[in-house]
Amino acid sequence: MKYLIVGLGNIGAEYAHTRHNIGFDVVDSFANEKEEKFEVDRLAALAQVKFKGRTFVLIKPSTYMNLSGKAVKYWMQAEKIALENILVVTDDIALDPGALRMRMKGSHGGHNGLENIIESLGTTNFARLRFGIGNDYSRGRQADFVLSPWKTEEKKMLSARIDQAVEMIKSFGTVGVAATMNLYNNK
Repeated sequence: MKYLIVGLGNIGAEYAHTRHNIGFDVVDSFANEKEEKFEVDRLAALAQVKFKGRTFVLIKPSTYMNLSGKAVKYWMQAEKIALENILVVTDDIALDPGALRMRMKGSHGGHNGLENIIESLGTTNFARLRFGIGNDYSRGRQADFVLSPWKTEEKKMLSARIDQAVEMIKSFGTVGVAATMNLYNNK
């Protein structure tokens, strides 16, 4: 069984470890845990992780956030991965910092990366793991906020929440999205 795990973010040092790049941080953590390295490949950095007989194809699109769908569609086809085996890890301003929610499908909710994936795949029926980043910004300052680093007090919880997100990815691949939602959502 193969699973495509898409960590959303933007390439470049100026975006590293910002709120908008939490998807990159989560898939990096999964790869590091299994001592796998990302290699630059077509439209994305790619790593493969084996866990309980499953192969997790981890990608970090190199297309920048707003064109993430190109990379998702390409790797889904290249690796012959079914739509129900795709999980997108994304930041979410509607959730408190560190809150984690898995969903089977849904709208883009104003997130440009998700919007482009929906356009590219022609469906909203793919799982996503939403990682809360909060919404502590002034009117008109959303872009600055999502591209900003985490506050010092938030960094204290970040490592544990990233670890939890990795466990949710493993669960997605081993017991499925519905069981994972029951196990982890609202915890």
